[in-house]
Amino acid sequence: MAEAIAAYLHYLSIFLLFALLVLEHRLFKLPLDLERARSLTRVDIAYGLTAGLVLATGAARVIWYGKGATYYLHNSLFHAKLGLFLLIALVSVLPTFTFLNWRNALKAGQVPQISPRQAKLTIMSIRLELLLLLIMPLLAALMARGYGVIG
Repeated sequence: MAEAIAAYLHYLSIFLLFALLVLEHRLFKLPLDLERARSLTRVDIAYGLTAGLVLATGAARVIWYGKGATYYLHNSLFHAKLGLFLLIALVSVLPTFTFLNWRNALKAGQVPQISPRQAKLTIMSIRLELLLLLIMPLLAALMARGYGVIG
């Protein structure tokens, strides 16, 4: 029963992560208004927390449930999934810093200013994250079917 709950929480956190990123993509449009800018900062915080939840539930599955840590640590697709997750985290730094830079303007009740170049980089980063997230289930499906085992 605990294994099923751990798997459920992992899948649920992944769905929530993707939904938050889609929401971030939909909210990020120029020209910004104050309410959307505030929503973007809240969604980005929730996205970061959810990424931590994905990592924690995934670690729980590797350590205590699933096929055992030995299986995962000797699977190249598992390493690819971890690497992809880290790459997504690195790409997400740009939007997060963009939204963090808005703090002072938002506290003052002002619409944050963003250059067209910074806006384009931010939206492209979000789109790249979405694309990379779509690869993760493929790697998981292959790994679940025994592909990627080293040795």
